[in-house]
Amino acid sequence: MTRNMNRMQQQASRSHLQRGFTLLEIILALALTATLMTMLTAGMFSVVRDWDNNASALENNLDESIAILQLERALQGAFPHSYRDPETLGRHVYFEGESNQLSWVSTVSPERRDGLTAWRLFWRGDEGVYLQLAPALSDEPTARLDEAEPRLLLPGYRVSFQYLYEDLEFERLWREDWPAFTFSVLPFAVHVRLEPIDDRNVETLDIVAPVNARQHRSIRPNLELIP
Repeated sequence: MTRNMNRMQQQASRSHLQRGFTLLEIILALALTATLMTMLTAGMFSVVRDWDNNASALENNLDESIAILQLERALQGAFPHSYRDPETLGRHVYFEGESNQLSWVSTVSPERRDGLTAWRLFWRGDEGVYLQLAPALSDEPTARLDEAEPRLLLPGYRVSFQYLYEDLEFERLWREDWPAFTFSVLPFAVHVRLEPIDDRNVETLDIVAPVNARQHRSIRPNLELIP
C-alpha cells in the first residue's frame, strides 16, 4: 500500500510539473509572439516611411525635371514679338534679358493656351526661382507680367542668365544682358544656370536653349549696337 501511495504521489508530482511546464511554454510563446509582432510592426512602419520618403523625393525630382523641360521648350520657342512704342510710334522687339531676370514672349504655353505667352523668370531671396505668365497681346506685356501672380517654380535655387550673340567679325560670344528694345533681335541662345541657394546635396543645373526664331520679319536688327 505504501508503494502504491508513493507511485500516486510521483504521478501527481509529474502531472503538476507537466501542467506547470505547459503553462510556462504558453507564456513564453505568447511573449515571443508579441515580440515578433512588435518587430514586424516596427519593420512595416519603417518600410512605409522609407517608401513615402522615396516617393516624395521621386515626385520632387519629377516636378523639377518637368519644370526644367518646360523652361527649355519655352526658351526654344522664344518669339520676336513686336509692339509699337506709344511715344515714338516705332516698333520694337520684346525680350528683356538681365543677369538675374528674363522676360520674353514664347509660342509655348505651359497651360496650352492659344496664342503667344509672356514669361518672366527670376529668383527671390532664399525662396527660389519664380515664374510669372501673362497673355502676349499686340502691345508691350510688361504691365500684365507685373500684375501676374508669381509662382514658385524651383524652390531652393537661384538663377542667372547669359545670352549668345555674334559680333561683326562673326565670333560668337556670351554676354550678361540682352535689351531687345535696342538690338531689335533675339540672341542665338540663352544659358540658364540654376544653383542651389544653400549647401544642400543638389547639383547645379544648366540649360542651354537655342532660340529658333530670332528676327522679326519686318524689323531690321541693330547689330552694330551690340558691343
